[in-house]
Amino acid sequence: MKEKVLFVCNNCGNQTTKWEGRCVNCQSWNSYEEQTIRKETTKAEKKHWKEGPTIKKSAQPIAEIQYSKSPRLEVPDKELQRTLGGGIVPGSITLIGGDPGIGKSTLLLQLAVNSPYKILYISGEESAQQIKMRAERIGIKNHDCLILTETNLNTIFESIKKEKPELVIIDSIQTISSSLVDSFPGSVTQVRECTAELQIFAKESQIPVFLIGHINKEGHIAGPKILEHIVDTVLQFEGDRNHIYRILRTKKNRFGSTDELGIYAMETTGLREIANPSELLLSQSDESLSGSVIAVTIEGMRPMLIETQALVSQAIYGTPQRSSTGFDLRRLSMLLAVLEKRAGLFFGQNDVFLNIAGGMKVHDTSIDLAIVVALISSLNNIPIDKDCCFAGEIGLTGEIRAVNRIEQRIEEAAKLGFKKIYISKYNLKGLKLKNNNIEIFPLAKVDELIPVLFA
Repeated sequence: MKEKVLFVCNNCGNQTTKWEGRCVNCQSWNSYEEQTIRKETTKAEKKHWKEGPTIKKSAQPIAEIQYSKSPRLEVPDKELQRTLGGGIVPGSITLIGGDPGIGKSTLLLQLAVNSPYKILYISGEESAQQIKMRAERIGIKNHDCLILTETNLNTIFESIKKEKPELVIIDSIQTISSSLVDSFPGSVTQVRECTAELQIFAKESQIPVFLIGHINKEGHIAGPKILEHIVDTVLQFEGDRNHIYRILRTKKNRFGSTDELGIYAMETTGLREIANPSELLLSQSDESLSGSVIAVTIEGMRPMLIETQALVSQAIYGTPQRSSTGFDLRRLSMLLAVLEKRAGLFFGQNDVFLNIAGGMKVHDTSIDLAIVVALISSLNNIPIDKDCCFAGEIGLTGEIRAVNRIEQRIEEAAKLGFKKIYISKYNLKGLKLKNNNIEIFPLAKVDELIPVLFA
């Protein structure tokens, strides 16, 4: 048996024949690890998931290719179905990543025990008894769900041939190893080899596969970057473990849009779907307080109303503090500079604290207008009417810029009972609304906020 020693970069998967201190591909330091690759294997070891001789394929004209549209597998989890683009595509391979303890295994176990399909759930991290304990806490509806605790890829393929499932879930890809590669599980070579074999299996058998991937300290899916290129769909499970809300984002989808997302709440019985997140992210208080303002944002394709809270107080210590939760601190500093330069409001001797209610992390720049209003409200200790909401981006010259999909934002605000919405005047061009139960106030500059809202 011939063996070859290579040095593989843990970050990008680049291979060299000798050790180097710095990767020439991704420029990362001390990332090369020695791996022993088996170039040839015996017939007893060389096992493929499919029995029988390999069929040689030849190129053919595109006009002669025949195909039939296979219906997608619908799942009871509507948030997951929306994120996947309308269901699970037969023969697809999906990778789900996220921080430890965020709920990746819980999400896929709920899919396995609640879907009306024959599903094989393969775990290399937990015993069958541990999985059964979690499944009973979640609630078992699908008694055709099969549990297999195995880490050897050849044994997994043999079990698949025997059981013939309609869906395969592997938790996680870092625990699976192939006997064709002489390296430890979780290494770059093992992860790449096993994922490539699973991709061939999914395409030829038309059985969809879900993979769970670990996250490294930089927040990326562990293993070579080529791992994300092999799979069809990459989903990222995000959230703060100190809050109950979780967001399932689509980073890559060959069969649908990457703008969709799913929102969940982590509870003792598992993950609960949030059909209307705006109702949960708004203030539960009946009293109007200064510094509390409602922003109309877009997360993925879904309009959401989120409460922004600002607190401006006199600095007790010499250096004023700037703190932000759920919003970029550098952008907060920019908005404070715009208010000082363009509106004549001074925050230099004040501590400024900003919080996005519900533990959400917002990247949509349309929240700028609501944050500016919250800062002015807290500075002057003047509350904002609870029937008002805001959507607009702030520029460095103090202008209130137009935002995308303004019709969806206005309709969502009107549906939740808001009476007034403040937007950029540049959004009025071509604006068509189905609902006229909300009053629109166009604004052009930041300095117009003071006479309009704080007269």
